[in-house]
Amino acid sequence: MPNYDAIIVGTGQSGPPLARRLVAVGQKVAVVERKLFGGTCVNTGCTPTKTLVASAYAAHLARRAGDYGVRIGGPITVDMKGVKARKDAVVEVSRRAVERSLKTLEGCTVYQGHGRFVAEKKVAVNGSELTADRIFLNVGARATIPPIPGLDSVPYLTNTSMIDIDFLPSHLIILGGSYVGLEFAQMYRRFGSEVTVIELGPRLISHEDDDVSQTIADFLKDEGVDVRVDSKVIGVEKRGNSIAVKVESAGEISQVAGTHMLVAIGRRPNTDDLGVDKAGIATDAHGYIRVDDQLRTNVAGIWAMGDCNGRGAFTHTSWNDFEIVAANLLDNDQRRVSDRITAYALYTDPPLGRAGMTEAEVRKTGKPALISRLAMEDVSRAFEKGETKGFMKILVDRDSKQILGASFLGLAGDEVIHCVLDVMYAKAPYTVMQRAMHIHPTVSEFIPTMMDDLKPLQ
Repeated sequence: MPNYDAIIVGTGQSGPPLARRLVAVGQKVAVVERKLFGGTCVNTGCTPTKTLVASAYAAHLARRAGDYGVRIGGPITVDMKGVKARKDAVVEVSRRAVERSLKTLEGCTVYQGHGRFVAEKKVAVNGSELTADRIFLNVGARATIPPIPGLDSVPYLTNTSMIDIDFLPSHLIILGGSYVGLEFAQMYRRFGSEVTVIELGPRLISHEDDDVSQTIADFLKDEGVDVRVDSKVIGVEKRGNSIAVKVESAGEISQVAGTHMLVAIGRRPNTDDLGVDKAGIATDAHGYIRVDDQLRTNVAGIWAMGDCNGRGAFTHTSWNDFEIVAANLLDNDQRRVSDRITAYALYTDPPLGRAGMTEAEVRKTGKPALISRLAMEDVSRAFEKGETKGFMKILVDRDSKQILGASFLGLAGDEVIHCVLDVMYAKAPYTVMQRAMHIHPTVSEFIPTMMDDLKPLQ
């Protein structure tokens, strides 16, 4: 029975850097990975999807070449095998880098197999039982498959299988109008598919403000995506070479027939086959591992990081989980999950960059606030590039002058948002940005201007 100082189960964004920190202080570490090194981000999330988004953008821009005075002879076509090959090459570099770094890390032993608890501090893998005083879980999440009648009898795709196809679906039906579904919707429309998005809620990406949801719906529709909200899928069935989706909307039932279907309705943690019950680890009703503000489970000496703890669903939150755990264990630095500010991006084109509270969340506080909004068509950099869809808005606490949140939906919104995010972490008043001199011509240069135009939130 091999004994270690620490066992890390999973090699997403938290596990590998933590292994490096632990061995650096002389600890003997075991890393368990049952399939692909690098976790969701490297294999089925950020890296492959953003590579595909780049290919889709190239196709879209080529079709718009005439807008820039560029003439391309003949129609624009997309080689899906070439698109996939490029994606695979990018993913392979990242995956191999993670695997190689762990397998060559002195003081670290890698076990490739399905690890699961057989007791509180004991993990079984490949017939071996590993023990350690400290165990760190970084097992990630996967697509939720809803109990829709007929779904189990038709072929469907998830984000994992979707990135591995090397052909163009004639008509792609996407169940779910949130972040994952919308990125694939625009991507495959630009590749050349007919695309229908079916969303149960009254609007797309319901966690965002109404104006964000509506703007995204508008530019997707402009590109030819069929967006259907307030639509409940009540059944699916195979019809020859097609998949028929029965939809109920406003009391009426209709059908949508497509060649392929992507299920993008939500995520579930990979904890159902981890043996958490054998270790006494508490989970919530959805299977997420319960953790405290420093990512400790209810069992002393066991931590949960990344998607499986329900405290974040992004690569950057998983990385931050590693930083919090390492700081508390090794640096005598009492960092906490509650210290971080909500921040993420939606990689449609244009992208959405988000930080802090939404306008709706600010309104719910009842506190006096200020707001500034600027259409991207009024941003010279966006106008020059011919990419004027979207807007930027910033919300500020009237009394403390601290920034409460921002939504940048437009050119470079996923990058520009960090200007605001860093000031929020510094707990500095908005006047710091108001007086800053930014470079022209950029999108960021309009943030100080927006601070000059703050008005009471009505």
